[in-house]
Amino acid sequence: MPNRDTEYTLIESPLALDEFYASHRNLSWIAFDTEFVGEKRYVTSLCLIQVLSEKGVFLIDPLRLKHIDPLLELIADPKITKITHAGDNDYRLLNANYGILPRNVFDTQIAAAFLGYKYPVSFRKLVEGELKKYLKKGYAVADWESRPLQKKHISYAIDDVTPLPGLWKSLTGKLEANNRLHWAQAEFAQLETAHFYEKDPHSEAINSNLMRSLNAKEQVFLLRLFEWRRQVAEGRNHSKEMVLPSKYISHIVRGIPSGPEALRHNRRIPDKIVDRFGKTFADLFSREISEEEQLLLGRIPSEEEEDPKEEIIVEMLYQVIKYKCLEQDISVNIVLPRNAIKKIRAKEDDALELLDDGWRKEFLGAYFLEWLASATELEMDLHPDRIILLPKVGQ
Repeated sequence: MPNRDTEYTLIESPLALDEFYASHRNLSWIAFDTEFVGEKRYVTSLCLIQVLSEKGVFLIDPLRLKHIDPLLELIADPKITKITHAGDNDYRLLNANYGILPRNVFDTQIAAAFLGYKYPVSFRKLVEGELKKYLKKGYAVADWESRPLQKKHISYAIDDVTPLPGLWKSLTGKLEANNRLHWAQAEFAQLETAHFYEKDPHSEAINSNLMRSLNAKEQVFLLRLFEWRRQVAEGRNHSKEMVLPSKYISHIVRGIPSGPEALRHNRRIPDKIVDRFGKTFADLFSREISEEEQLLLGRIPSEEEEDPKEEIIVEMLYQVIKYKCLEQDISVNIVLPRNAIKKIRAKEDDALELLDDGWRKEFLGAYFLEWLASATELEMDLHPDRIILLPKVGQ
């Protein structure tokens, strides 16, 4: 039943959730947000889901429900627009815990980036900017697992969804007026793809700064150490830091070639870690390299010397894009941030995919994007009244 004091309906039973679904399955939109706890665990705990619709405000308690399938059906329903702010966090959690993909999404943080707001912009600032409303300080780090929910936490949770429909209408109107709604929709669509939520289990090790300073055998050990830590954390549902704090990893990698006793004599590594895992570390180090590991070694970025000229060129390209973004009142971080330009020029596949996006070609110009990707070298031609970037296109 609705709570008269705070005007919300708390859903804690399967029957109430089924009734919620029946009343929402034919609606054109819902707004929602989630509260969760990720500290000290491998799998983030979903603690509360706030939904706002024309039917009212609903607080769904996944800690009291064995399943939330009816809500998941609404989120996956392409006929219903789902309104969120920074919804990638919510959808990533739902994808990880339930394997669902959202459909027909509208994210106010992404939309705002096409209208002059910084990306990412906080919910508070966006609400103030668009609706001229000022939210109270909240309880984002509250213990959302405790029950019963406290009134102040409920108030905070409701405040996270009540402005969303107003933001949706305001931002949609401005996007349409500027002929940018299709740009924003192209970005929203990324949240609806399985690729967006895929995780590379070896990325943490491969991109570690430590990795590039090691020899091949130590690199393989580091790969194995990260994978072992991840598997143990997942099995125990503990954070990876609880299994093995990152601050000890470099000392373990440097010391393990001399055996577990060398680790014991390293004053930076606690004895309890060596006692518990010394033999495991030694086993990980001594195993023969596999074909898969050999392939993973090939993915480690090479430690190339910095090219000062290339750094200048990348910075100039970034400033050109940034200037155009300032002129058109759009966030450069949604268009092509500096690190994306570096990755494009390094021919990284994920970055090159950005150039296939129709709205970026429309905004920056197909020619600009083409030579940004294909030029193997750029030269700067200085004149008294202008500076010209000249591409040398690779064969």
